[in-house]
Amino acid sequence: MSRRTRYAVLAVLATTAVAGGILAGAAANPPESPVLSNVATANTKSEGYAPASKLSAELRQSVVAQGSTKLENGSPGTVSYYGYDNDVLNAAGEPQMVPTGSNPTHEAHKTEPDKNTYLVFKQSLTGADPNYWYGTHFLFQGHESGSPGYITRINLDADAAHRVTLMATKDSTGATLPQIDGSTWDPFAERLLFTTELGGGPSIYSATPGYPSTVVNLVGSLGNAAYEGVQNDKDGNLWLSEDSSGANKGATVAKVPNSFVYRFVPKHPGDLADGRLQVLQVLNAANAPITKASQTPLNSADQIALHTYGASFDTRWITIHDTATDGTAPFSANALATAANGTPFKRPENNAFRPDGKFRQFYFDETGDTNATSVENPIGGWGSIFQLSQKTPSANTGTLSLFYKGDAAHAGFDNVTFISKNQVTFVEDAGDTLHSQRNALDSGWLFNVNTDYSNPANQPQRWLAEGRDPSATIDSGVSGLGNEGDNEITGAVVSNGDPGANGILGAKPPKLWKDDWRWFYTQQHGDNPTYEVLPAEGS
Repeated sequence: MSRRTRYAVLAVLATTAVAGGILAGAAANPPESPVLSNVATANTKSEGYAPASKLSAELRQSVVAQGSTKLENGSPGTVSYYGYDNDVLNAAGEPQMVPTGSNPTHEAHKTEPDKNTYLVFKQSLTGADPNYWYGTHFLFQGHESGSPGYITRINLDADAAHRVTLMATKDSTGATLPQIDGSTWDPFAERLLFTTELGGGPSIYSATPGYPSTVVNLVGSLGNAAYEGVQNDKDGNLWLSEDSSGANKGATVAKVPNSFVYRFVPKHPGDLADGRLQVLQVLNAANAPITKASQTPLNSADQIALHTYGASFDTRWITIHDTATDGTAPFSANALATAANGTPFKRPENNAFRPDGKFRQFYFDETGDTNATSVENPIGGWGSIFQLSQKTPSANTGTLSLFYKGDAAHAGFDNVTFISKNQVTFVEDAGDTLHSQRNALDSGWLFNVNTDYSNPANQPQRWLAEGRDPSATIDSGVSGLGNEGDNEITGAVVSNGDPGANGILGAKPPKLWKDDWRWFYTQQHGDNPTYEVLPAEGS
């Protein structure tokens, strides 16, 4: 069956399906390409069990790099493979990738490549080999674990020997890079941006895409915070979300919301050194700010209200730092946001604009408490998705509403990307504890922004039931190895790689598998493969 025929058949089925059919809520909303069938169940977790991932029938995936891919320019003293440090070596001098009978409790540290940024340039970029043509298609990522932190570039057009380039392990001052989490491309500055999720240390960097990369610490303008999600808009502003877990609420595992949504307004587009850092403030029904203090009590009224379908809240941006008046000395963005009565959430890790070119609808998730025993699971503990609406991306006011409230089956949302104008995928990072509690590994979920998820009959569809490879299974089952266990889904991105302003995620509706639109994600932990998602063979 051709892909066109298959999509047509699925479209007919989607509009007539009853509960349990292909697309929940499809009768209310016409299907949008691509139409993907639902994966019925998540993969279960059990000791020593390493199931393969399950994808929608219309999809397949291909590895573009994995942890054991050798770097073309690795350093034996630090890192020589895509996903492994050289801290534990075997007799041959290679990183010990799995424990062995002679060394059962030791293995090299896995560096966990994280968020992916896809770019296509008109000319080949420079690489470690001055005589090699690296092509024009590239996938960039920072690494979330290990030491030092580092940046890699997957050269998608290159041969095996030149497939992955180590771009940088130090910044422009010679300081070692910390662990890196998020990334994006700023077309106005013509720089990659990398976030670190550290909070107390260097938190965001700019980097050039050619080799060797020049990496600049932006602490003087954007401060220190546990930044993870980072996204441009058409006006040149940077939107950032923070992943900073709060203190426990009393003797429970419920956490105090401690992570903010920020916007950096540069002096002019592309100026990463000068501008104003702002925090999002949400007002409750009494027109009072929803703050950390107001959400500290267990099951607080403000937190309940935020997680109520149909409620709408006025928002405003509060400037917490301005380089024109406050200078460029390092500062804590989280502390300033708290003092300014910004509104924190339960770990709003990542974000995306609806891709209609207007940048007026901004979606961000909460990862939540990631524990089935949290007494606040009904009010954000499972994780949630919010929609922030503004008249323009630079507007100072807007409205916030709950788009989706998670439950045990849909929990721990992390990375996000739109796959079409109205279809957005949020993928899970539930963690080992919740995986065990619900006996289910992570899933990738597909939502439609026109669907009313307050209706229990409308649920997202699963396009990916992630498995775990044997390496991750060993890490999960054997204590003392020092690496995280169960796989998580990260780095999901759909992009055409356009490095200009028209290529900002949100500027154009994606057209998957046409005009260079491609889909990537990384199965983090274990073997750390980075995949390209493709149409199923024969489609």
